[in-house]
Amino acid sequence: MQIEYLIIGQGISGTWLSYFLQKEGKSFLVIDENQPNSPSRIAAGIINPVTGRRHVEVWMAEEIMPFAWKAYTGLGNELGITAISQKNIIDFFPGLQMRLSFQQRAEENANYVSLAESLGDLRTQFNYDFGYGEIKPVYTAHLETILPAWRNLLQQNNYLLEEEFDISQLKITVRKIEYKNIIAQKIIFCDGNGSASNPYFRNLPFAPNKGEALTLEIPELPDTHIYKKGLSLAPLAAPGQWWIGSNYAWKFDNENPTAEFREKTEALLKNWLKIPFTIKEHFCGIRPATLERRPFIGLHPQHPNIGILNGMGTKGCPLAPFFAKQLADYLLYNKPINPEADISRFTRILTR
Repeated sequence: MQIEYLIIGQGISGTWLSYFLQKEGKSFLVIDENQPNSPSRIAAGIINPVTGRRHVEVWMAEEIMPFAWKAYTGLGNELGITAISQKNIIDFFPGLQMRLSFQQRAEENANYVSLAESLGDLRTQFNYDFGYGEIKPVYTAHLETILPAWRNLLQQNNYLLEEEFDISQLKITVRKIEYKNIIAQKIIFCDGNGSASNPYFRNLPFAPNKGEALTLEIPELPDTHIYKKGLSLAPLAAPGQWWIGSNYAWKFDNENPTAEFREKTEALLKNWLKIPFTIKEHFCGIRPATLERRPFIGLHPQHPNIGILNGMGTKGCPLAPFFAKQLADYLLYNKPINPEADISRFTRILTR
């Protein structure tokens, strides 16, 4: 088999890169073993324009937010699914200090936060003492629908090889790569935490962290918003189904869910919610985060037929379509990649 691009991984990054290459009429194959606990498959898909306890704007928010809405809407239309919804965040304040901090941010004319409690009294569903603020616009990318729908399209068109990628069988020459019976012009690694042990990219400053989440059934809770009190409670595509998470563990011994997270989250829900809920599943995944909180995009400085689209961390849903498009434009038209994301900034350590 001869193709132009071999893509490793069909998480959110591999999905978007294959989408943009397909739109350009390029030949490609995606290799993915369909791991159920990959970060993309257990994420809630929240696209939030602010971050942290001080609600500062995320990196490139004014570019990434409208791009994400347009990209996911277009993908959904092509697949015949609802790929994205606007679900603003209702942020419950855990104490007076956090309320004052949020109020200060709103008074500074922040673009995305407001103290106006426009929904009125939410005490029918929630226990709270210090009010709430609203973050908007916030979007939910419905990954639980998007990823299988795109995978189905790949399978129908013979664009998918469902197996574990074995890097020991990869052969690199000056003008091409070979993998088993596949010959490609370039190979692009979109395999999340797998790239941290990849011999071509393991020198990059990855900082993997572990995150856990629960899925819930809460039929009485209106699915018009995402609700937040430390953890985020986000509606899934199926009516009455919810996701709550996530935590961030920088030191961990394994990839297994922990009893500690489940017990703490269940206690939070019992204290916060006034309506019944049922815990359905407990998930855990390792995010491909980076030390400097910027992604890794581009081609290897010594091996220009090997590329990477990775390191999205907790911002995969907004960043993946934006940088997949940048990488596709770079590969096809030699357009520049944002220098804060381009792996050329690590040329010295990648050429050791």
